Order: sequence, then C-alpha cells, then structure tokens
Amino acid sequence: MNRYQEAGVDVNAGYELVRRIRDAASSTARPGMMTGIGSFGGMFDLGELHVKHPVLVSGTDGVGTKLLIAQQMGKHDTIGIDVVAMCVNDVLAQGAEPLFFLDYIATGHNDPAKMAAIVQGVAAGCWDAHVALVGGETAEMPDMYARDEYDLAGAVTGVAEKDQLLTADLPKDGDVLIGLPSSGLHSNGFSLVRQILFKDHNVQLTDRPAALNGQTVGDALLTPTRIYVRQVLPLVRSGLVRGIGHVTGGGLVENVPRLFGNRLQAVIDHQAWPTRPIFDYLRDLGQLALEDCYQTFNMGIGLVLAVAPDKIAAVQQHLVAAGETSYRIGHLHPRPAGEEKIVIK
Repeated sequence: MNRYQEAGVDVNAGYELVRRIRDAASSTARPGMMTGIGSFGGMFDLGELHVKHPVLVSGTDGVGTKLLIAQQMGKHDTIGIDVVAMCVNDVLAQGAEPLFFLDYIATGHNDPAKMAAIVQGVAAGCWDAHVALVGGETAEMPDMYARDEYDLAGAVTGVAEKDQLLTADLPKDGDVLIGLPSSGLHSNGFSLVRQILFKDHNVQLTDRPAALNGQTVGDALLTPTRIYVRQVLPLVRSGLVRGIGHVTGGGLVENVPRLFGNRLQAVIDHQAWPTRPIFDYLRDLGQLALEDCYQTFNMGIGLVLAVAPDKIAAVQQHLVAAGETSYRIGHLHPRPAGEEKIVIK
C-alpha cells in the first residue's frame, strides 16, 4: 500500500472503475462524438450536425437528497438517469438538442462496483436522450464524505438553430398548455418528503402502504425522472411549440411562469390530469395544503408545452405516434393587474 492509499485514496480502484464503465460510455456514441472517457477533455464536432447558425445551450444539475434514498436502499443503478434527465430536460426547454454530457461523482470511498452502477445509469439516461457521454470525474474524498456517501452532478451541452430558440417572448394569449406526465416525484422536493416520512412518521422504505397500490415506499421514491427529448425535440424543430417548461424545484407554481412573459397569465385546471399515487400519499400523510403541493412537487406533470390553438391537433398526433400521453391542462391569457403569473383552479 502506498502513502496515497494510506491517506484513503485508492487510485487502483479508479483504474478499475474506468475499465468497468468504458463499454457503458461507448454505448452512448452519436454523430459528432470524437472522444470517449479517458481523455483529458471530451471533444465534439459541431460540423457533423450541419447547423447553420448554432447557439450552444448548457445546463448543470444534481439529484439532491434523493441520493440519500438510493444510499439507504443500496440501489445505485437508476440515480444516474435522474441526473441526466434533470440536465437534458432543461436544455430541451430552451429549444436545444442535447449533445454531450459529463458526470461528477464525489465519494468517501471509491467502490468500483457501486460507482459503475451509478455511471451505467448515467449511460442509460444518455442513451435515452441520444446524448454522448464524453467524460466525467470520480473524486475520492474520505475527509469530505463518509465511506458509503456520494454526491452526483452532471452537465450537458446542447445546440439550437438561433431562430428555433424558445424564449419567453414567443407564447401568446390564447395558447393552450399541454402537460406531459411525470413518472412520480422526479428529483425534487425530497427534503420535504424525507421530513414527512422519516422525521414526522416512522415510515420504512420497505413499507407497502395501500395508497401506493402494492409498491414499496422506496421504489416509489426512486422511480427515475422521465426524459422527454425524443418525444418533444421533433415538435421544436417543426415549429409546433412556442414554449416549454420543465417542472422541477418549485413545482408547477415556479416553473410554468418561466416559459412566458410577464404580460400573460397561466390558468391551470388541476383536475385535467390524474395524479400519481405518491402525491396523494404524501399529501395525506403530511397533511399538506394543496398550495404547498403545487409549490413543491410536479404533481404528475413533468413537462408543459405552450401550443398555438391551430397547432394542437398536430402536436397531439405526434405525441400519440411517439407513444406519449398528454393532457390539456390550461391556457394563457392576459395577466390581470396585480395578479400572479399562474392560477391553479
């Protein structure tokens, strides 16, 4: 054992991790990808895309305290999907095609099998989003993290034709809001979730409450965040949507208003879509006001599209062909003086 290993960092484990994840990263190859993992920097050839006036759009995000659930359950193969989803859906909301992704894992101890499971989840998310996993970093920091702890973050870069960028100026009075369903909590609100379940109540991750229809609490919480790139990017390229809102931290209340200007107001019908059992379970257990739910959780809607009335049929037809469910959840109209940008009825 060398002195670095005595200090708590095993470089050989790092080499073993690279060996384990090389195939997973290679499976995400796409046109433009020039290097894989192992290089000092990931390279991507924009010339392969034939974009006339390219604008690069970048985003970065993490998974938050959902990681604590994964660590408690010893289940690490889906959390990587979450970090990819959180990043690529944000870039998609600007009208950009996500191109390449880099991940960052910080841990108290580099267990190659555990770290490889995380990265395999990252690769699965990248494959779903048609994004190249061009590199990443695994930092072993025994004085920063406990042996079994880790943090996970990622960054994505995408590209858009300048005239196809989605900005808050595009949505108009009369546009219809179409919601695409979430898979559950996605990766937001977990600090409140953990307070309700583990501090206010002695809920076990292996519990199967009747409200969850036989699913364990742990499995419901770890359901991966949905990735919407394949279904929605063609709508952007065809000019069929005027705005996209990715419903993350702050729920519908914070994120829907981000897709349109201050002169408009979104009116949302909360009965226009079915909610997932996990939201009813948490609301009842935590005795949450409906207002708190919509300010914290996605409440069953992961992505919102602003669509001109004459484009609704074409959008819905495309979504059906892509195997995607959608709901007409509201509309935009002029914002009354002194009122908020969103009203949920």
